[in-house]
Amino acid sequence: MSTQKSVRQPADSIEENRLRLETDKAEQVVDALNTELANAYVLYHQLKKHHWVVEGAEFLQLHEFLEEAYEHVEEGADVIAERAQALGGVPVSGPDAQAERATVSFEGEDVYDLRTMFEHDLEMYGDIIESMRDSIELAENLGDYATGEILRDVLVHVEEDGHHFEHFLEDATLVVEAATH
Repeated sequence: MSTQKSVRQPADSIEENRLRLETDKAEQVVDALNTELANAYVLYHQLKKHHWVVEGAEFLQLHEFLEEAYEHVEEGADVIAERAQALGGVPVSGPDAQAERATVSFEGEDVYDLRTMFEHDLEMYGDIIESMRDSIELAENLGDYATGEILRDVLVHVEEDGHHFEHFLEDATLVVEAATH
């Protein structure tokens, strides 16, 4: 392990960027991107947990769906982090810093019934969708149209996956639950 302790760039600092977005504007956009990044990782960990603990007659379909959903979140997070770096910022990367920065909350370590887990996921998706829309508006108001476009692309996938959770939460199902007497 290296004993060298030279910090190349402190966290929460903004360096001049080659994209020619003024530093004060880049600072605001990077702050918003880091919030979106933190939110993505809170959602990622919740979806991953649900992937591990899902049970029931539809296990395989839901297990695979949750895997796809957390993979989509991780892909979007990567794009967001790379944009923050391109703007001269430092992507929020540690779990403590992400939890502190996030505007959404992990449901906790308890395992809930499937409907409750999916309701928690859908609520978090909704909060993230609203936050991302605000971040898109902020970026574009600051003249950073590329970040707006990047976030729009991520938002499309977030909205699609969120909508799939709505479908799973519908009352109609082909699965017959065991009667409890």
